[in-house]
Amino acid sequence: MTNDRPDNDLHRETLVRYWLGKAQEALESAKSEYKADRLSFAVNRIYYACFYALSAVLRERGKKLKNHKGVRSALHRDMVKNGVIEERWGRFYDDVFESRQRGDYQPIVSFEPEQVEEYIREADGFLKEMEKLLTQSAD
Repeated sequence: MTNDRPDNDLHRETLVRYWLGKAQEALESAKSEYKADRLSFAVNRIYYACFYALSAVLRERGKKLKNHKGVRSALHRDMVKNGVIEERWGRFYDDVFESRQRGDYQPIVSFEPEQVEEYIREADGFLKEMEKLLTQSAD
C-alpha cells in the first residue's frame, strides 16, 4: 500500500474511502461466494474485506504499508497492543489470514459451511469496528 503522490489530507481521505469501499465490496462478494457454495473463494474475499478495512484505518493514521505482513504487524503493534481495538479482533484477523493462505496456496483444502458463515459474521463486525475507528478519528 504505497503511493508516490504527496500524502495530503484530500489524497488520504480519498484513499481511505477507496479502501473502505473495497472492503464492503469484498464482503458482499464473500456472501455471494458462500451462497454459491464456493467456500474457499468466500474465505479469500472475507480476508480481503478485513485487509481493505484495516488498510483504510491504517492509512487514516498516516501509515503507508507495502504488504500483507506489514498490515498484519501494524494491527497488532499499533492497535491491539495499544488497546485501540479488542484482542479478539487481532485473533480473528490472524485466523482469516491463515485460512486464506491455506485456501489459496495449499492443495485439497476445504472449509465447513458453518465456519465460513461464522467468518462472515465476524468480518461484518470487524468492518464495523474499523468504520467506528474512522468515525472517531474524523471527530
